[in-house]
Amino acid sequence: MGGPSVFYGGVSFRFREADFSPPSEIVSDSGAEWPLTYDELEPYYTEAERLLSVAGVDGADPTEPFRSALYPQKPYELSEISKKVKRAAQSIGLNPFQMPLAINYRENGRPKCQACTTCDTFACAINAKNDLATVLLPKLQEKGLTLIPNIMVTRLNHQHGQIKSLHGIDKSTEKRFSVSGDVIILSAGAMGSPHLLLASGLPQFNPGGDVVGRYLMRHVNSIIFGIFPGRADKENIFHKQLCILDYYFGHPSIAKPSGKLGSLQQMQTPPAGLVKGMIPKPFGGLIAPGVKLLTGLLAIAEDQPQYYNRIEFSADQKDRFGLAQPQVRHRYSKRDLAALKALTLPAKKILRRAGALAHYVHHIRTFSHAVGTVRMGINPKTSALDKNCQFRGIDNLYVIDGSFLPTSAAVNPSLTISANALRAGEFIGKGKHRST
Repeated sequence: MGGPSVFYGGVSFRFREADFSPPSEIVSDSGAEWPLTYDELEPYYTEAERLLSVAGVDGADPTEPFRSALYPQKPYELSEISKKVKRAAQSIGLNPFQMPLAINYRENGRPKCQACTTCDTFACAINAKNDLATVLLPKLQEKGLTLIPNIMVTRLNHQHGQIKSLHGIDKSTEKRFSVSGDVIILSAGAMGSPHLLLASGLPQFNPGGDVVGRYLMRHVNSIIFGIFPGRADKENIFHKQLCILDYYFGHPSIAKPSGKLGSLQQMQTPPAGLVKGMIPKPFGGLIAPGVKLLTGLLAIAEDQPQYYNRIEFSADQKDRFGLAQPQVRHRYSKRDLAALKALTLPAKKILRRAGALAHYVHHIRTFSHAVGTVRMGINPKTSALDKNCQFRGIDNLYVIDGSFLPTSAAVNPSLTISANALRAGEFIGKGKHRST
């Protein structure tokens, strides 16, 4: 619990209202559908923003959905490089605004953000990032939550329409154990949850079991770095601050692909040490001094849910705990790639107007925004989860993580995952379990 949010950049967007009724050019033949509306999730977005103390500017986002409350706090002032990028975007008729961030910027008894350059992809050294491990888990532990670390769960034991127990191994001692409960909530992420469901043979009890592990989405995105004539960020401070959503629902001057495109978000200059460590010797050491010339924009295009994209088993390969090793199969559609290309062009133009002499496009191949492998839906034959994230056919099993999303939208999914967890948790707390 709280693991991935320790390393995220704190970006906390709500999906737009229209994301809950995705257009046909995104859904295609996938059968993806939302059993929820934005209005149903809105109160839980508000609560998630309160719990995470999200900092944002009210009314600045031109595509902002309805909000029932203001942001809990105001964001940090713009850096000088952010001001340059903002002016450049405005000069071509765009509407840049400050991204909502789950970072502590106020005096409240907790450490206040110092605007360092190692926020995104790193744990905060002073606990100023409002990740779940910092702001939520300690309070839950005070109320009785018990965390058992270093555990590998290997199987969910099913009997008579219920999960009777889960089996696991202590990774430190390799001692095997079993735990039972009235309600089992699986929350291992879009990669881990389908892996355990498949390993436990549970899809066979679900009328929509065929989708388990399938329709993996991870956003199609790239960082467009501008190469500046001198240090891009002369202040050497945090500047992952701006977002541009003018192209979110498409643009009249972009013919292909038609309709929805995605978002542009400002990216931090990469730390020289990270580049040196990630790129093989001797190239990392040679390239690292030059990263000070870079700053960029992240292009995020919504990827289509595709049946081919999936988590599956390697029958011949098992880890030391006896769990079959997963294999990831993923490819982007032609539309995915065309949408990314359409976003890349204005990103280059913005950076050029901000002073960049040249560009470098870095394609992201990680699964940091992975969603969709145990999706919810209306039709029991095409969705593994019902509206309340209950695993169909097993009345005490819920899957509550990023795997529930039928479509990925084109903004960071973390706040939507949090809001849905609050909504589903409220339902579970009422004790109204039923077989689906």
